[in-house]
Amino acid sequence: MEKKGHLITEVKAGSIAEELELEPGDRLFEINGHPIGDIFDYQYYMEDSYVELLIRKQNGEEWILEVEKDEDEDLGAVFENGLMDEYRTCRNKCVFCFIDQMPPGMRDTLYFKDDDSRLSFLQGNYVTLTNMSGSDIDRIIAYHLSPINISVHTMDRELRCKMLHNRFAGEALDKLDRLYEAGIPMNGQIVLCRGLNDREQLDRTIRSLGNYLPHMRSVSVVPVGLTRYRDGLYPLEPLTREDMEDAIGRIERWQKVFYEQYGLHFVHASDEFYLMTGRELPEEERYDGYLQLENGVGMMRLLETEVREALETEAGDGGTRHVSIATGVLAAPFIRKMAGLVTERHPGLSATVYPIENRFFGEQVTVSGLVTGQDLRDQLAGKELGERLLLPVNMLKSGEPVFLDDMTVEQLQSALQIKIDIVKSSGQDFVAALTGAGMTGGPDRYRPYELKEC
Repeated sequence: MEKKGHLITEVKAGSIAEELELEPGDRLFEINGHPIGDIFDYQYYMEDSYVELLIRKQNGEEWILEVEKDEDEDLGAVFENGLMDEYRTCRNKCVFCFIDQMPPGMRDTLYFKDDDSRLSFLQGNYVTLTNMSGSDIDRIIAYHLSPINISVHTMDRELRCKMLHNRFAGEALDKLDRLYEAGIPMNGQIVLCRGLNDREQLDRTIRSLGNYLPHMRSVSVVPVGLTRYRDGLYPLEPLTREDMEDAIGRIERWQKVFYEQYGLHFVHASDEFYLMTGRELPEEERYDGYLQLENGVGMMRLLETEVREALETEAGDGGTRHVSIATGVLAAPFIRKMAGLVTERHPGLSATVYPIENRFFGEQVTVSGLVTGQDLRDQLAGKELGERLLLPVNMLKSGEPVFLDDMTVEQLQSALQIKIDIVKSSGQDFVAALTGAGMTGGPDRYRPYELKEC
């Protein structure tokens, strides 16, 4: 990338790039004499109020352009690659890796394993640190990049090597010390696997990660996801209800310890633990400001809070309307409860919630984000769907109306002969979608499946 420069594919109207007469096809090589390796070099050097750009035009001419601008003002050029560099693939073969459990014949992007620290900052991905060099850490510290989201899983070095199937996975934990000493904000993740890093091992991991407070801001614990495509893989078993009860107990005991010492709860079980055990969700204050929503920590509690707030400011009407909602098996009872709150305020509204079994990946997969178009089509065929079918946005590929199995929303609408509304994750959007009052179009809290670290 450095040798051939960074290809400009679009110049935004009214931008600095347009004033400089840059065009699609031009290439950026340097800023202030510094070769630009990737997006972080670019963003760091573009922060200056005076910059010199080395540009190679399509005809081979090289231009040095001087620019005076506001410190936070961007060039206004769109580059061929969002990272301005090649994506780094994962070198691990984690025993719990979801990508290794994918069936054949799906789109190529679903089989790409990333472990790129840059995506941790840009998209919130979790990285294992095994793919980061000392110079990568140096640059994170020099550029003050944060937060970095780290897939820890265990602080036992030997066990981490086993779980990640990488002999360097244990020593990679030393990078936590460097990030801590530099004051870089971090978040941690533990994928809980039965018989490996659960129970006493979970206690040890949480205790060790507590030593990185306050720079390690939060730690999420999520249950391992197992599909039916595990032939030849490590013989993992799903967590039982007893396993989940045990994990909740340990996590909540640690929350009390950390809150007494630091004034925050620090470690959190994902919503799946509470939904699968029938336990009440923690109160809002225990989520410490929802630092790990994208890992499914507190998403349901926040949704309920927002639904109730939306209903407080909304007057019911006398209209009649019938809609249907399709979601994963796990969330269906909770979504049914939320729909009930809305229909209480709107007596003429009825909402039917359909839990969709995951026959594509296997019935142990119960989250809505992994429901495919074909499962929706097959299980909703012939059902009473009302005026609209509502689907959560996390069922779709980021920015596109496409399900995991490449079925499009349009194809599903045609198959079911029903208008489909895609609902974003806020409680306000949920209420608006049910009542037909229109949706806010606010930011989406769900990461698409393809960006989730395994």
